[in-house]
Amino acid sequence: MDLPSQNRSYTLRSPNMLALSEVIRPTTFIESSKLRDHLGLDITIASETFQHTGSFKFRAAYNLASNVPNDSILTASSGNFGQALAYACKFLGKDCTVVMPVTSAQVKIDSVRGFGAKVDLVDTTKVGRNERAVQLAAEMPEAYFASPYDDQLVIDGNASLGDELAAKGFDIVVVPVGGGGLISGVVQGLERSGSQTRVVGAEPRLGNDAARSVKARKLIRNEAEPMTIADGARTISLGNLNWEIIRENVTEIIEVPETAIAEALRLYFHLANLKCEPTGALSLAALISDNTKWQGKRICLVVSGGNVDASVFTKLLSQNAEAGA
Repeated sequence: MDLPSQNRSYTLRSPNMLALSEVIRPTTFIESSKLRDHLGLDITIASETFQHTGSFKFRAAYNLASNVPNDSILTASSGNFGQALAYACKFLGKDCTVVMPVTSAQVKIDSVRGFGAKVDLVDTTKVGRNERAVQLAAEMPEAYFASPYDDQLVIDGNASLGDELAAKGFDIVVVPVGGGGLISGVVQGLERSGSQTRVVGAEPRLGNDAARSVKARKLIRNEAEPMTIADGARTISLGNLNWEIIRENVTEIIEVPETAIAEALRLYFHLANLKCEPTGALSLAALISDNTKWQGKRICLVVSGGNVDASVFTKLLSQNAEAGA
């Protein structure tokens, strides 16, 4: 069931404010025998593709939007956080502005606009999305400037997924990594539940700042936004708050080649009947890249979202068919 339509009574000042647990959809756990047999591993998929707005980002967006007093919120996003925040703001009766790269998936741009938010498109080869957002923030002093990942309210919202994962008793949870909002939230949720589950990150090799940071034990930035097909991971660096959590709790982040991301997306579609976006396929791609370390473990693969342009998805699926022709 979708959230109720826009209603000005649902604001921070209202006693009828709904808690995060009342509005999020529980994650969908999928056990695909075909995918398990194909990999020879005990895997379970935790799919956030059926979450409101099609990704885990709604957890963070609603938690943030419902806990700040501002009636206007500004953010920079490649798409998933932008549309999640736009939907949360529509529900709460707040204004929303989203700075998005012109390279964002069109389905995400259309979705943000469809929820009533203002979209400010930028050419990231000329100006960074965050730089543009800072410019707008100076013009919008009344707005709350929300990071899609480097904000405790965002981390707290994403921790609700960690709470759900903790109840399943997995040995390892593999989580896609961009700015670090999801993985730091999952860690936080698992920790407060007393879980011993190990958390492993997966990020595109083209944007491997998180993996390099973990190895060097210091925060390292990409020189520019990486042009990986995993558009949700086109970040310059981890957030500062996220890095503090990752540094203390995550010992491994696997660097995934583009070919493995595309293969994982196809495997989800053909063997698990699941449509996911390239960023959401990162966890499975990590197993494809190195499946020797996972034997004998109960593994959970987090699929972070399913928002992908039909043309991009069709192209990635057809590449496999063409390769086998």
